[in-house]
Amino acid sequence: MRFSLDVRRAHKGDCLLLHSGTKESPFLVMIDGGPGDTYVPHLRPRLVAIKVARKLDNQKPLPIDLLMISHVDDDHIRGILDFTRELNQAVGVPFARISSLWHNTFDDVIGNVPPELTAAVSTQFGPASLDGALPDDATIEGDEDEEVIVSTLKVLASIEQGHRLRDDAKTLHVDLNPEFDGHLIIADQTPVEMGEGLTFLVAGPMKPEVRKLQQKHDEWLKQQKAEKKASDEALSAYVDNSVPNLSSLVLLASSGGKRILLTGDARGDKILEGLQLVRALEPGKSMHVDILKVPHHGSSNNVDRDFYERITADRYVFSGDGEHGNPERESFEMLLDARGSDPFEIHVTYPIEEIDEGRKRDHDKEQKKEKARAAKNGGKTVPRADWVAKTDSLEALIASGRFKPQQKIIVADPTRHVIDLLDTLDF
Repeated sequence: MRFSLDVRRAHKGDCLLLHSGTKESPFLVMIDGGPGDTYVPHLRPRLVAIKVARKLDNQKPLPIDLLMISHVDDDHIRGILDFTRELNQAVGVPFARISSLWHNTFDDVIGNVPPELTAAVSTQFGPASLDGALPDDATIEGDEDEEVIVSTLKVLASIEQGHRLRDDAKTLHVDLNPEFDGHLIIADQTPVEMGEGLTFLVAGPMKPEVRKLQQKHDEWLKQQKAEKKASDEALSAYVDNSVPNLSSLVLLASSGGKRILLTGDARGDKILEGLQLVRALEPGKSMHVDILKVPHHGSSNNVDRDFYERITADRYVFSGDGEHGNPERESFEMLLDARGSDPFEIHVTYPIEEIDEGRKRDHDKEQKKEKARAAKNGGKTVPRADWVAKTDSLEALIASGRFKPQQKIIVADPTRHVIDLLDTLDF
């Protein structure tokens, strides 16, 4: 029996393959496809290698038993759209064939087609905001972190991509959420048996949180119509630190007594709540998994030490190339504090020095924006300090001696990086 996580490079995003079943009866799950420039150089070659290993000729498409999108966000969905476009444009037998699609489109989650929402955001922050970018002089009232706002804008920008994926699925005759009768995928205590020994337990999103989000959405739209413009306060109230997270699937995958926790970009506290809701985690207790896909590319906004204490793992997967500062040094430090001298592996998708280069670029870019805002708002914005490698870089943290000999950092091989939990995947 196989149960292996196949980790692909995906720049700032996520791109994973999950192998289960046997050599004679394999089961393949695609989980997210990264942003642009992920499918052709990183995902497609791996799919070709799998097809060759299965000895499938040009007249036999590679079976994708389940295609899963954790949530609508460009760095998760764009590569999948490149994939489905290739399948739709194929002449003759397509390269691959998708059996099932799991995907909660954002407007399905909020229960309302949201053109007013995107229009309001564009009015407030300008057309560039629909690509997830805040102008340098943007200000947010309240306690919201800018990363949360930007992340939310990126989710809103991906609404059209969610529609395109849904349309592509129809053209390819792929059923949407068939195991859930076509409805939203919501946390439930009943495991979903996928066959070939693979089981998924859905721990997020949670129904009460989705209802709360729908209510916030309706209230915000009502306010925009009344005021005929968007306000910082209204956006802050709508975001409520939850928009990008509530649309993320959280799944506990199991096979042969092994477990992998797939978290998308969900927030750590919501992951814990969801796992308790489906009785995979007891209140105040901890649980152990074989692999934890660290949420939101290792952003420290999404996890804290308690998260790492209550969900322990033998292997942690951090997907990110340093853009937006992820994976963050603080997240590594919280993991080290939580696990003490316990043995574990950290799998990163890019070399540490490349991640640090991306993190420093992001740091310097954000510092420049903060200085520009401070000049415009009379010093209300306090720019971050200059980058100091000793205190800011991952490379310095690793060299500091904080990692114990039994705690390893493994850089994913760009050609093939597979973490086997049961039988060895031989391709």
